[in-house]
Amino acid sequence: MNVIDLFAGCGGLSLGFVQAGYTIKKAVEIDSTIAETYFLNHPNVNVIVDDIKNISQSKIFKEGEADIIVGGPPCQGFSMAGARIREGFIDDPRNYLFEQYFFVVKKVQPQIFVMENVKGILTMHGGKIFKNIFKIFDGQNYDMQYKIVKAVDFGIPQKRERIVIIGVRNKAVNLDEVWDFTKSKILETFPDYFDAVTVQDAIGNLPKVSANGEVENPKPVTNYQRYLASNESVLKNHNQTNHSKLAVNRMSRISNGANFTSLEEKINSVHSGSYGRLCWNEQAPTITTRFDTPAGGRFIHPEENRTLSPREAARIQSFPDDFIFCGGKTSICKQIGNAVPPKISYFLAKLTENILKLDS
Repeated sequence: MNVIDLFAGCGGLSLGFVQAGYTIKKAVEIDSTIAETYFLNHPNVNVIVDDIKNISQSKIFKEGEADIIVGGPPCQGFSMAGARIREGFIDDPRNYLFEQYFFVVKKVQPQIFVMENVKGILTMHGGKIFKNIFKIFDGQNYDMQYKIVKAVDFGIPQKRERIVIIGVRNKAVNLDEVWDFTKSKILETFPDYFDAVTVQDAIGNLPKVSANGEVENPKPVTNYQRYLASNESVLKNHNQTNHSKLAVNRMSRISNGANFTSLEEKINSVHSGSYGRLCWNEQAPTITTRFDTPAGGRFIHPEENRTLSPREAARIQSFPDDFIFCGGKTSICKQIGNAVPPKISYFLAKLTENILKLDS
């Protein structure tokens, strides 16, 4: 079955579908550096590097060319929408990214579309924005449902929560029933897939960071590490941020589970978890695009006076060890922090497979 990935990023959503046996026909990503990471890890995909508004209604997309469309339109348009939600929500230029997603679905007419986004769209402006998203698809013959997805429930060591909207064309689906069935089928292949995973389970076997990010591939010692393990002799992207002496001094005074409040000095940060140190035996908070910054949240290594390396953050996001990230530090952090965890995308791929198997 064929898939189109819109707002593809580095390819976390695509990866799960590839692992489930789907073929990604096209992927759209506006950032050329991020697209380089996508293409490196998905070399057989037609990666379109462009603003989706330039191509959503062009001849690039054709009716029937994909069974599934996936993607997560960035949420800025939703959060910036005015307090008065007009009937013309889709005509508001601030929401054009969602509009482009809709245009591609309308043109291709996939059997299923999967849209991932921040959980906050459920309650923005009293839920009016979320209702408008559903309303826009009226007349397109899609049965639309949604689920709140918690990463920890999928054996991922972070407290990330997102919303997934699923639209099925010309078919009413009992989503809860198919959801549970999909879990049972995955357990037949991966018995520990949904087991709770801690930070130590995820990154505890990684060696010291290196200047160029390349380290000897360690032997996996937990089920989670085995699931993500690579056959390569070297792991990449395991390098640390060069912190200032002031930042290192502050980190040295932070104990497990503590944050900036234990420093007894003023820290300029909007994050309540600023200068927070992770605990080995817990899950991490949501990996964001600022996981390399002590003031950006609770991202300090459980033992060392540094923030997480890209490889450690990728592990906590459930990226396999042979997935390589390209670009500078800021871009790589953005790629990892914005990605859909591949263990969740694999589940969604198997879910869509089971939905398509249902009798019409």
